[in-house]
Amino acid sequence: MGYYFECGTCYKVFERGWQARQNHLRSTGHHAPKFECDSCPSYFGSETARFQHMAALNHFSWECSICDETWPTEGQRIEHEHDDHNYCSECQRTFASRNNLRMHLNSRIHCDYQIQCPFCKKSHPTATGVAYHLESGSCPNAAGLNRDTLYKFVRNKDPGGIITKNLIGWSGEKQYEANDRSYNYSRQGWECYLCNRLFGSLPSLNQHLNSPTHQQSLYHCPNRGCRGDFKTLAAIINHLESESCGYIRFEKVQQGIQNVIGGDRLITF
Repeated sequence: MGYYFECGTCYKVFERGWQARQNHLRSTGHHAPKFECDSCPSYFGSETARFQHMAALNHFSWECSICDETWPTEGQRIEHEHDDHNYCSECQRTFASRNNLRMHLNSRIHCDYQIQCPFCKKSHPTATGVAYHLESGSCPNAAGLNRDTLYKFVRNKDPGGIITKNLIGWSGEKQYEANDRSYNYSRQGWECYLCNRLFGSLPSLNQHLNSPTHQQSLYHCPNRGCRGDFKTLAAIINHLESESCGYIRFEKVQQGIQNVIGGDRLITF
């Protein structure tokens, strides 16, 4: 049995967990406790007490893209990723040094948004950003487009398998959903039954389960000397942008992304 969540209006306790409490709030117009933790059902008499609790247990809602550290604001998370990981979350790129990251942040990439989504025309600083926008289902004008459907589209444009894997019999990835039984009392958290990673809340665990983390690789690097495997289009585009294997220049990737995700021309590099 997992956490018990409480209604902050009528104080009813929901033994079936967070989702049961959410259903109750929606149906009654009630509210969650005012000073409830972002990651667990603990709540407090003041914002100061709530903040101290989340700081002590790493329960803030903004989680680092690289490690498990959490932060109270998006700005602090971004600053942490810059300082500790040389990582640009906007472009989803990791750099070899702090100086390389600083040069990247000061480059035209972050000053001139040029690459547009072919559906909603929203601009992004890199090809990786456009690919992630489409794969994550974030485009308002491309209903139903996600990691699986985008792979099928790209695969049809890549009969030679330049960047896509020929997965015989593949029809899409499975969806997973955890429940209250996933709570590990000995470890005091919600445990992924596939990799044993611990999460502060059930929604965070389910978000992890439905991410590409435990899904198979759909793409590979076109460089035969590298041939790295990647689970998302954004990941392989990011790999090519990094120039880590020397296959293609960053600028060429930016110029070629529209042919990968739009139009009727076959993919070439």
